[in-house]
Amino acid sequence: MTMPDFIVMGAPKAGSTALHAALADHPELFLSPVKEPKFFLCDNQPPPLQSGPGDAHSRQEWIWRRDDYEDLFRDAPPGTLVGESTPLYLQDFDAHYRIARLAPEAKLIAVVRDPVDRAYSNWAHLWSDGLEPEADFLAACAAEDERQRQGWAPFWRYKGQGRYGEQLEHLYSVFPRDQVHVLRYRELVDEPQACIDAIATFLGVEPGLVGTVGSENVSTFVADTPVNAALRWAVRSGARTGAWLPPRVWRRAGAPLLWALKRSHANRPELTEEQRASLVAELVDDIERLEAVTGQSFDDWRGHRVGGTYSVRRA
Repeated sequence: MTMPDFIVMGAPKAGSTALHAALADHPELFLSPVKEPKFFLCDNQPPPLQSGPGDAHSRQEWIWRRDDYEDLFRDAPPGTLVGESTPLYLQDFDAHYRIARLAPEAKLIAVVRDPVDRAYSNWAHLWSDGLEPEADFLAACAAEDERQRQGWAPFWRYKGQGRYGEQLEHLYSVFPRDQVHVLRYRELVDEPQACIDAIATFLGVEPGLVGTVGSENVSTFVADTPVNAALRWAVRSGARTGAWLPPRVWRRAGAPLLWALKRSHANRPELTEEQRASLVAELVDDIERLEAVTGQSFDDWRGHRVGGTYSVRRA
């Protein structure tokens, strides 16, 4: 039986792709060749049917059979620690129990990002991929509960995925604290070397062997124009059709649409102070809970500021 020695488990759009790639460069670690296998979101059962744009197509890429999951680690060199990265595990309480049952000694790396920045990046990612039908970010956030009732996948929960206080509180009720390493996105951006060395020490491997952290999975922004609106409609229509095709076939067929949609790069508009404040008001109770759970201050998440992406922060 091969289960992971460590798991990167949170949150989407918080640098997990860059972190996965950086850790894969460590000679004492082996990262699954498939990022986000989502195995622990299931219980050796097929993924649930979900109704959001592109959800049925995405569902085909979940690795839910145990044999297939264990097979991800078959090429690990002897003596290396094996791991995988699925951000959605952090917000899924059932996943916490499944990991505890099948990999009780696994060390967990929980990546958290300013929940407003994270939500905005999540929306912009799906918008620029042509899947998000709502052009107004705050309106998309307001639709979250209704979308959840309609069966949209967890990735569409822009605000809910940023409630790290309740998520970590539950995780700590299942795992000892010394098995959990909480990493802030800003540490990964501002002090990547120190961040990776701290993770290496946490995992019990030699620090100082990974040089840099790349800018992985950074989305471009697509403006709301009549032409782009038509292209988005075509992408969503194609995604519905693609639910009945193998993922490789749909990706190949959809590539020209995505190329046309992203043919020109626009700057993502900064959130206004009023927009940020309206979302912070909904999340401040959980920020307080996170501070109580971790003993750390997250006061910078309460105020207005610009930036948040790799390119803006590093500039």
